[in-house]
Order: sequence, then C-alpha cells, then structure tokens
Amino acid sequence: MKLSKNLLLQVIKFGIVGIVSFAIDYSILYFMIEWLNINYLVSNFFSFTISLIINYYLSIKYVFYQRENKNKANEFIIYFVINIIGLGLNQVIMWLCVQIFGLYYLLAKICATAIVMIYNFISRKILIERH
Repeated sequence: MKLSKNLLLQVIKFGIVGIVSFAIDYSILYFMIEWLNINYLVSNFFSFTISLIINYYLSIKYVFYQRENKNKANEFIIYFVINIIGLGLNQVIMWLCVQIFGLYYLLAKICATAIVMIYNFISRKILIERH
C-alpha cells in the first residue's frame, strides 16, 4: 500500500508532537520518582495526563485536520475516551514491565509509550478525524 503525501506528512507531524509530549512525560515521571519519591504508577498517571493535555493542543493545532462544522464537544468526548483507554494501557504496560519483567521504570516507560503511541494514532485517525 502506497502512503499518500498528506498521510506521510501527518505521520511526521504526529511523530514530532509525540517526541515533544514524550519528553514532557518522561521528564515529569523522572522528577516525581527521583526527586519527590512518588510511586512510579502514581507518577506515571500524572506525567501521562499532563503530557496528554499538551499533546491534545498540539495535535489539534498541527496534526489532525479539522472541519469547521464538526461538533467540538463530541470530538472532545471521543478524545477523552481514547485517552482514558490509552492511560489504562500505559499503566498496565508499566506495571507488567516493572513488576513482572523487572525492567527499570524508565525503560518500561519507553515500551509503554511506543505501544500507546500506535494505539493513539490509529484511534484518533479513525474516530476523531473521520468522525
């Protein structure tokens, strides 16, 4: 399957927004655990949520195409549900990686982020942009 130019550009923009969001998420996670001594799952919840808010703004502004006649309330509800599921996936993957597989929490965060990023792009592309 050949990717269209627009889709390729959109994937690149999504990647850039993702890198910025990940840097924020990762930094907050590290700070909360290493400097504030907060549990990794509690820290992950807050770092993910903060980066999600920033990601939402950047994604709507730069990545996903918006139609003027679109119901913004419905769009936000869909976005909220997608990301509650994403947060749940992130938490489960973090727990599995740390508790079951014994990975260092920062490595676990990279694994969780990679999986949730794919889920987020596909979900947003299908449910928000085309809704």
